[in-house]
Amino acid sequence: MEKAYLTPKEIVTATIETGIKKVKTKPLNQFILGILAGAFIAFASEGSNMAAFNLFAKPETYGLGKALAGVVFATGLMLVIIAGGELFTGNTLITIGVLEKKIKLKDMLSNWFFVYLGNFVGAVFIAYMMNMSGLFNSGDNMLGGITLKIAAYKTHLTFSQAFYLGIMCNWLVCIAVWMSYGAKDIIGKCFAIFFPISLFITSGFEHSIANMYYIPAGILAKSNASWVEASGLTAEKLAHLNWSTFIAKNLVPVTIGNIVGGVILVAGVYWFTYYKNSENA
Repeated sequence: MEKAYLTPKEIVTATIETGIKKVKTKPLNQFILGILAGAFIAFASEGSNMAAFNLFAKPETYGLGKALAGVVFATGLMLVIIAGGELFTGNTLITIGVLEKKIKLKDMLSNWFFVYLGNFVGAVFIAYMMNMSGLFNSGDNMLGGITLKIAAYKTHLTFSQAFYLGIMCNWLVCIAVWMSYGAKDIIGKCFAIFFPISLFITSGFEHSIANMYYIPAGILAKSNASWVEASGLTAEKLAHLNWSTFIAKNLVPVTIGNIVGGVILVAGVYWFTYYKNSENA
């Protein structure tokens, strides 16, 4: 009977083949699929906040809230992998094809650019619609308040904190993508994705694409006095939450950390172990 999974070395081969297909996709399609993936991750972000906002509001239930958020958030990557989408963080695995000289560096960087841009558009679009929908009024405006608090927290991280949280995040995200490549059926892919993703959310790591929802949603929510009041944030913290701090204090260091986590700790390590330094190389 044929086995229902690939071995780690076989996953390296599958990852290279997948990377080749990704970089050969037309740039417009990369962008469109990037929009879809950004929206899927944003849906996972807003859904996990909706599920756990009341638990986030109390210190004694905060950890439980993170665990619940992780359960819901895992849906996002399942949608990307199974329904179809291009996610920048997962596409750092294309590096294996570059290391094996099957993919040109410029083609990988082009893919990253169009996908990252698409992810941003998709995530911010959902943030805008959530603000317009009135759902942030949920729980007597507490969901809006928690949305603001999460965004404010993320823009108050130091560069090094955001960088290291980004590394650990994409280490797990790429492991989830990696294992999904190793599963041959949808159930296997869902299980492969679920546990690493729920772990990264429960842990509180930083994902650049998810933050394209979390922080813009908070920035947009600043315009609603009821949500601001529910957040309990000081005027200073509210003023610090803006597009400039979003990019400089979070998106840049988290993106760099995500690249390091995916490129070095997953793609690089597995390429070296199973291809470059393998006895059968």
